[in-house]
Formats: sequence, structure tokens, C-alpha cells
Amino acid sequence: MLTRRNFMWLTSAAAGLSVAPLSAQRGRGPAAGGGPAPESIAALTSMRHLAKPITVAERQARLEKARRLMTEQKIDAIILTGGTSLMYFTGIRWGNSERLTAVVIPKVGQPYIVTPAFEEDRTREQLAGGPIEHTDVAIWQEDESPFERVATGLKDRGIASGRIGIEETSKFVFADSISGAAPALKIVSASPIVAGCRMIKDAHEVELMRLASQITLKCYEAVFKALKPGMTQDDVSSLISAGYAKLGFSGFASIQVGEYTALPHGSITPQTIREGTILMLDDGCTVEGYQSDITRTFVLGKATDKMKKVFDIVHQAQTAALKAARPGVPLESIDAAGRKVVIDNGYGPGFKYFTHRLGHGMGMDGHEWPYLVKNNMFGWEKALTVQPGMVFSDEPGIYIKGEFGVRLEDDMHVTPNGAELFTPQSPSIEEPF
Repeated sequence: MLTRRNFMWLTSAAAGLSVAPLSAQRGRGPAAGGGPAPESIAALTSMRHLAKPITVAERQARLEKARRLMTEQKIDAIILTGGTSLMYFTGIRWGNSERLTAVVIPKVGQPYIVTPAFEEDRTREQLAGGPIEHTDVAIWQEDESPFERVATGLKDRGIASGRIGIEETSKFVFADSISGAAPALKIVSASPIVAGCRMIKDAHEVELMRLASQITLKCYEAVFKALKPGMTQDDVSSLISAGYAKLGFSGFASIQVGEYTALPHGSITPQTIREGTILMLDDGCTVEGYQSDITRTFVLGKATDKMKKVFDIVHQAQTAALKAARPGVPLESIDAAGRKVVIDNGYGPGFKYFTHRLGHGMGMDGHEWPYLVKNNMFGWEKALTVQPGMVFSDEPGIYIKGEFGVRLEDDMHVTPNGAELFTPQSPSIEEPF
């Protein structure tokens, strides 16, 4: 899944840049690189001990929920290839290549794995101690078809025909080849099963995401206090890396300056921080596989009246969306609430200035189901309403091309009675923390 985090990393790499997080007060210490860390970074302490890993029992419960949803959706098995969904259900960390490694989870019976023969030891290593530790491992040699192994495993479990769900990030060639190896099977999307499990977070998942948001905000504030005019994106990247390292986690952020803040995902153009110029810091960190995604927009020094006005409108829109988020309402109504504030204050119509949806679901991926926008992108989502346990970004923005943009983003958890942000809203454009 291509997320904003992936996109920013790719565009920055293409330009030979590093990117990173920020905050807004003047700091002491070297710009970045060699020498001692700035005081605000040096003062950070590890929060690693606060993160509790997902247990085997929790993953087993996820598998059971997936089977219940398969029964409801009349899907006989789902197939997971490398990525976050595989890790969510099994704890297995695996990337994707042209060689198929897949976990097949039938509605009834034991899951099994298809993997290249030369990967068998690595596969069994990752199975050890996990929720499907004693499952079958079907290996295939380089001159054999892994898709025949999938079809055979399904047939052995009484699934010679029926509906097989393929996880959405799997390669088309994998789904197409499985269909060719088992033409009596109907290949369908596994998203109603996978998303049906993943988009409702339990208390432990919420705890991890809340911690990730708190860590990100601490890093942003420390970096903000260390910023100086003349710093480059590479300098800020060094500060970000140092901040997250002190906090005990890995994270990333992009920094955009001046007119480039009017581009929601930034620019590959090298940029340098200047006094009185608007800055936008965006992204987050990973805690036990779970993501944060936070944006702060601010000025080092004095903001213009127009910057302050736009900031206040965006702040009001974020608050309106938060108040609108409660169980049972349509997903699009949250976007509508924030967008109305922006439009009513002269920055409309539609997507003219607020150019993107109000928010996206979050979890193990920075962007995942469901999405807060009218006419949601996936057909199966259109019937969804907001449910307790969902987590979204709440990120309205106004982008004035050639001038500047303002986005405020915090992560929002839906409770039985409404919604809460994991982090405090940014107070002002000059004092963002």
C-alpha cells in the first residue's frame, strides 16, 4: 500500500534529500550533524518500555474473527501474501517479490503456507512461537508452480470450488495464476474479511497508537525547539532521527517550507528554513507495528495576519470534524463537517482549497480502511458507518498555491460516545505546542 510516508520517502530519495520532523521555538546547539545534540533533543528519554507487543493469543483471536466473517461473507478461504495483513494475523514479517510466499486461511481447518523451498528454514523460523506454529508448509522448487501448491492445499481441505478471497495488496499475477491453477474457484476480494478485522481496534491497539502519537509529538516539539534559520531539510532529518532514537523508536517526517507547504505532499525541491517563513512538518513513527500520523504547521518568528487567519480556520475545521465523529454516522459526514467550516470562511467551493479528504483510517498502515470522504473509493465501504474502535487522521487543510498551506493533523479514536484525539490540538501558528 503506497502511503504518504512511502511517497515522501520515495520523492525525497529521488531528489537525494533527507526529510524530517519539527516544532517551533528557537533552539540552542549545532544545526545538525557533528557535535553535541541540541538541549531539547538531549533531554528526551526512552519510552520503549511503555510498548507492549501483540501476543500470540491476540493473533489467534484475530484468526477466529476472520473465520466468523468468512462465514458471514460466504468466503471459503483467504490468501495473504507479504505485508501488514500477514503480520496482523500471524506475526510473520515478509516482503513481496516475484516468488510467491502465501498463508492460506480456510474458513474451516488448519491454515497452511506455500513458500519457496530455499525459504523453508526462514519460514519455519518465523512460524516458531506464533499462532500457526504447527501448520503445514508446502514448498516449491524454482521449476515448479507455487499456484498448483495453493490449489492442492485447498482441495485437500475440501475446497475444490467456492469463493477464495485475495488480500488487496497481493500482486495481480498471483491472483490470476491461482485462478488459472484452480478454475473452479471464484477469486474475490478479501477486504471485507481483512478490513473487517483490522479497522476496528481493540484496547491494546489503541494503546499502541496513542503511544505512537505521543512519541511523535514529543519528537516534533524537541526538534521545533532546536530549529534555526539556515537549516536545510537534511539538517532537520538529522534532528528527527536523533529525537526518535532518544525516544526508542523509528520514525520519519517531511519538512516543507514557504510556498511548498501549499502542496499537500510537498516537493522534491531542496528547501532551507528562513525566519518568518511558514513550515509544515508531517508524518510519524511505528510502535510495535502501529502507526502515528501528525502534521504541525507553524512559523519561526512572526506570522502574517493571513497565515494566522488560515490557521484558525483549519483549527476550527479540525474541531468540527472531531465533534461530528460518533458511532453510527456516515463516514462522509465527518468530512462534510470539516469542509463546511473551510468553505463558509471563503475557501471553497468543494476541493478548491481543501484539496483532499478530511482523513483516512489508520492502524498498522498509515493509510488504511475506512476513509472519511464522500463517495468512498472502495464499493464495499460505502455502506459502512462510523464504529467504536475506528481510528482516523483528522487533517483538514487549506492550500493557497504560490503562497502557503496550513494543515493540522492529529489521530482520532472513535469511542462509544463520540471521539477523542490522541494528542492535544496545536494552539497557534507561532506557538504550536
